[in-house]
Amino acid sequence: MTPPPAPTSMPKPLPVDAIVGGLAFHRLGFARRRRGWWTPLVTGLLAAAFYLVLTIVLGVAVGLLAFADASMAERFLSLAGGPQVFFDLTDPVLVAVLLLSIVFLLPSYVLASLIVQGGKLGFISSAAGRLRWGWLLRTTGAAVVVAVVLSGLSFLLPGGAEGVTDGSGVVAPAENPALWTTLVVLLLLVPLQAAAEEYVFRGYLMQAVGRWLRHPAFAILLPVPLFVLGHLYDPLGQVGVGVFAIAAGWLTWRTGGLEAAIALHVVNNLLAFLLALAGLSDVNAQSPGWMSLVFSTLLIGAYVAVVEWMFRRSGLGRTVIVTPAPVPVPPVAPAWAGAPAPAVPAYEPSAQGPAGDQAAERDQAAAGDQAAGGDQAAESPSASRIV
Repeated sequence: MTPPPAPTSMPKPLPVDAIVGGLAFHRLGFARRRRGWWTPLVTGLLAAAFYLVLTIVLGVAVGLLAFADASMAERFLSLAGGPQVFFDLTDPVLVAVLLLSIVFLLPSYVLASLIVQGGKLGFISSAAGRLRWGWLLRTTGAAVVVAVVLSGLSFLLPGGAEGVTDGSGVVAPAENPALWTTLVVLLLLVPLQAAAEEYVFRGYLMQAVGRWLRHPAFAILLPVPLFVLGHLYDPLGQVGVGVFAIAAGWLTWRTGGLEAAIALHVVNNLLAFLLALAGLSDVNAQSPGWMSLVFSTLLIGAYVAVVEWMFRRSGLGRTVIVTPAPVPVPPVAPAWAGAPAPAVPAYEPSAQGPAGDQAAERDQAAAGDQAAGGDQAAESPSASRIV
């Protein structure tokens, strides 16, 4: 007897907002191929492993450079002198190593997300399933305009350079022999460094929280302490970092993607490095001061307002509706699998002549009708379950 077909597994149900209203950015994990509760945890662990491997590779490269140049070894050892990271803008190699140590977060997360959560990788960038390059360029332009205007105003105000106390960390351009090399390194790596931080703190962490908690406030606010702890400023400086993190999280949720937050982060960091490269500020200052906090808050607030105005006129979507997978139809079991049809007597030619043969044919036809009736009776319950 042939065994009945194995039961077909039913697809896991989607949350209500995946079908009605659409998934906001922090809930886009439900639009991926694998969306179990465990996926954020495994993605984070695998990304950490990849990052460790890349960091080891970078460390080996640094060791080879230090072995070839004793002076470079001393410069690299200075990084281990304390918890604060110091950017020496007269040393482009050291600047590149420090920035690359952050840039490596991006490929680590992207590769881990692809392996753990499967296809539709573009949902780590936006609800459009890709990075919206046009929107990224427009928001970058808006961030540049806001930053230039407010920076110009800040130099007209008293205390505009409050973050620099004694000038010990400021290097005049004429005293920087590696000025142009450092500038090229900054222009190439700072955008990647800023994007890497956004993909981790606003991308991965927001979608990890959104996998378990639906309200966007949790996804926006819970990653903020981690972002603040990653920037070793004094309490006043960390308040400014927290304001930035909240604004970047809100922009990501509001616009449905990371583009606006990446643009703000890139322009903010490039502005800080370029001002330091021009000898106008200290990029390593840990105490930015009240005026710096007020300036950064005004810059962020103005940028958020401009992006909101632009987004309302852009026609871009901020959510995605997921079409539920079709419910598999279980195969209909044949009658003989559950209840065997009555046996049909084999036809044997009758010795009674033509009349006997006709009677045998009638018996065989009646038995065939019985089997057909059994098939119909077995199919009816299955058809009822399908509907």
